[in-house]
Amino acid sequence: MLFIGGEWSESSTGAFFDSTDPATGEVLGQAADGTPQDMKRAIAAAQEAFPAWAAKTAYERAAILMKAYALMNAKRDELATLMTKEQGKPIRMARTEVGYAADFLSWFAEEAKRVYGQTIPSSRANHRFMVLQQPVGVAAAITPWNYPISMLTRKIGPALAAGCTIVVKPAEQTPLCAIATIKILEEAGVPAGVVNLVTTNDPVNVGEEILTNPAVRKISFTGSTEVGKLIASKAAATMKRVSMELGGHAPFIVFADADPVNAAKGAAALKSLNTGQACISQNRLFVHKSIAAEFTKVLTERMASFPAGHGLDDKVTVGPLIDQQALDKMQRQVDDAVAKGATVTTGGKRLTENGLDKGLFWAPTVITNVTEDMLIYREETFGPMVPVIEFDDDDDVVAMANDTAYGLAAYVYTPDLSRAWKTAEALQFGMIGVNDINPTSAAVPFGGIKESGLGREGAREGIMEYLDSKVLGISL
Repeated sequence: MLFIGGEWSESSTGAFFDSTDPATGEVLGQAADGTPQDMKRAIAAAQEAFPAWAAKTAYERAAILMKAYALMNAKRDELATLMTKEQGKPIRMARTEVGYAADFLSWFAEEAKRVYGQTIPSSRANHRFMVLQQPVGVAAAITPWNYPISMLTRKIGPALAAGCTIVVKPAEQTPLCAIATIKILEEAGVPAGVVNLVTTNDPVNVGEEILTNPAVRKISFTGSTEVGKLIASKAAATMKRVSMELGGHAPFIVFADADPVNAAKGAAALKSLNTGQACISQNRLFVHKSIAAEFTKVLTERMASFPAGHGLDDKVTVGPLIDQQALDKMQRQVDDAVAKGATVTTGGKRLTENGLDKGLFWAPTVITNVTEDMLIYREETFGPMVPVIEFDDDDDVVAMANDTAYGLAAYVYTPDLSRAWKTAEALQFGMIGVNDINPTSAAVPFGGIKESGLGREGAREGIMEYLDSKVLGISL
């Protein structure tokens, strides 16, 4: 069902589309197949609701977000189970994501009360300057399938805290997670029209209404760089504000003085995050030649030990990929690498035994002897597969790490603070983990540079994306 103007309804055509379990192919349920006309209605509802919502005090908006936070935590297991079925994420990771999603509601409930203006001294004695921060208006959120609940709250939370109303178009692969999230906000008391949901199996045409409708003043998008560029270019026609969290191609640098066992365990854990379907997962593992053999041995053993299966099994670490296209990409990268001289130390194939043939499972894979001419060196790998590249010069490895159009996350392993600091400063990425595989939190800015995005989500920066600065010049 669509949620427009505080009411649940069918699409304008009455059509629905199926949501399936990528581990089994089972149909889980149906979602309304929204149309551009439905999105136009949703935008109109958000525009109508905006003045009253913007006029509420920060404390009133914060109270609703805090209620949603409590409800989401109370329904954590229910939401996690749905996520695992619809997206494929192992249940332990799904529970973690629901907690992370709730954190954004809590964080921005507090940030709502910290939207400060300022006064600026004037050069004239009888004159004053004041700066106000005011909500931009109707916002639109276009969210991905890989984090189907936290990517919603990471956008909805700051929008509502700032005083904006919002329309949401979730990924067509995970509409049920979006519906469950919006129901929590409805139960929390969000007024009619403040949050609107349009699920659709036709994202291009429905998305076009978001891009061209002049009532939409802000777009937040998480997805591929290719689509992000298209959205940004079309949004420019009406000068919409945009924030983009796009693709990544994260380097993971292990220096000679690092503990190879600890680094390999960290690399394996990071690559298993959401079965490798995370924009911050490492795609290129640069390991110093002096420790490469031990590192690769431990990494291979760890990756090979990860159990694959339906995510509802607590023991499972590797769930299914999201669709056949993702599976085909894994195969294409492996075939290309092997043809050019690489070695597969574990995995490198689709998993079909023990009933896994019903789903889209790929074996955790480690590839060595990787060179710059291989697809896996250049393309983002959205799956449980990682290439190992050896290096022997610190300056060279930083140059290799930066040799990409992407700039989202990067990782450095070394006990030397000086080396870590200098390397982090030299890396052209928005987030750096130093001996740390999780440099993220609702309290810190999330985002990249270069072709990995514009703007930041989370932290104080996250709410500022939804605010305009207004200057008052006052003569006394």
